[in-house]
Amino acid sequence: MDRFLRLLDAGGGKVGGYNIGWLDPGSGFTVVNGQKRSAMIIDPPDGKVPPFTADAAKRMAAFRGRPTSDAQESRDPDLDSTPGAYDDPERRPLGERCILGFGSTSGPPTLPNYFYNNLHQIVQTPDSIMILTEMVHDARIIRMNAKHLPKNMRFWMGDSVGHWEGDTLVVDTTNFNNKTRFRGSTENLHVVERFTRVDDKTLLYRFTIEDPATWTQPWTGEYTWPATDAHIYEYACHEGNYALTDILKGARLREKEQIESAARSAQAK
Repeated sequence: MDRFLRLLDAGGGKVGGYNIGWLDPGSGFTVVNGQKRSAMIIDPPDGKVPPFTADAAKRMAAFRGRPTSDAQESRDPDLDSTPGAYDDPERRPLGERCILGFGSTSGPPTLPNYFYNNLHQIVQTPDSIMILTEMVHDARIIRMNAKHLPKNMRFWMGDSVGHWEGDTLVVDTTNFNNKTRFRGSTENLHVVERFTRVDDKTLLYRFTIEDPATWTQPWTGEYTWPATDAHIYEYACHEGNYALTDILKGARLREKEQIESAARSAQAK
């Protein structure tokens, strides 16, 4: 129950953006080599993401509240008075805008969100591989046996180039733009992913993150992608969405009331 409460808080907190009916956190652990895993990080051996560099800590503070690819869906103003991505209509998170799924669901690296829409579909051709992520219907294209594009060409999900090492698909991604900022990274983020089919129903997904300007050392995680016969549904993100219109109307009404209240106080004096 504590886990559900934390998910509910992350999905809207006191606003009530979600209830349990919306959530699909899963019902088991990821299993790798017969071992149930409670965490994804395998390097460093302590299972923790390495510390930020001093410059990264300053950068994180400066960019706080800006619309990045992994901006949190909500923030509790009672616990944090610092303006965030929901305190300005120009800074609304990218997931809410349906530009990218929140929490790096499409990646790279591709991470589970523990909310819903966790499925992926992989389509292969001789020249490219497409990974469709159910969350925000992100479609990622991996160009096979190619060279990276020039550094001045940068993308939300970077430039992904793949090749085969035996039965393992290795994907090298660079050329991120300066807004993706996975967990505070810079545009020089470098991600190497390995997809290995370990049995008829399981892919082992391993990723290595490198950005010397952000973390004190590279780090690696892994988890399994189990096959499923479940359907991938269209993510109709903003159909019939009138929430932002009402939010702005409410803000204008509050401003009007504050002005009228200030005028009445001035007259009373």
